[in-house]
Amino acid sequence: MFTGLIERLGRVAAVDDRGSVRRLRIETTLAAELTLGESVAVNGVCLTVTDTTGGEMHADLGPETTRVTTLGDLRPGWSVNLERAMRADSRFGGHFVQGHVDAVGTIGDVRAEGDSWWVTVGFPRTLAPYLVRKGSVAVDGISLTVADLTDDAFGVMIIPFTWAHTNMATLRGGSRVNLECDMVGKYVARAVEVFRAAEGSG
Repeated sequence: MFTGLIERLGRVAAVDDRGSVRRLRIETTLAAELTLGESVAVNGVCLTVTDTTGGEMHADLGPETTRVTTLGDLRPGWSVNLERAMRADSRFGGHFVQGHVDAVGTIGDVRAEGDSWWVTVGFPRTLAPYLVRKGSVAVDGISLTVADLTDDAFGVMIIPFTWAHTNMATLRGGSRVNLECDMVGKYVARAVEVFRAAEGSG
């Protein structure tokens, strides 16, 4: 479980293909604090630390992860958002983030507004039931509030701190991002779906 509050920016050092498995090597100051088998969210995707050496963390991607997330797009030199799994005795900020990507979205408009930035993100229509104005959404693992919403896009306001401490500043129109909708909203939507199905069969 994660919170969507990014701890550090990492830098992709290398992407090594090993048969059907792709290994990510990420330079990060977190490397010395990580243990083997620990969970780390990389751009919002929960991965398992397989090695830590030379200031790097390593994690393996299976074929499904590369298909349904943007991690298959990563190239050496790219910045990635990193968050360790939430500790049971820590304060809870952001919102509940599982690190299980629901869909890949596309950055639309990025424009400055005062000292902040307004960013629009296009999403597949299948996510529409889980997005609400003023609700939470994780974009590349960043906990954000939906400020505007249409049938196929939402808008978020990025404050200067988030802009400076995440990969948001590297994104442009057309960039692909990992989206995870609020877990509570998904459970509510599923409960309503099951209730309606039961009513229809009664």
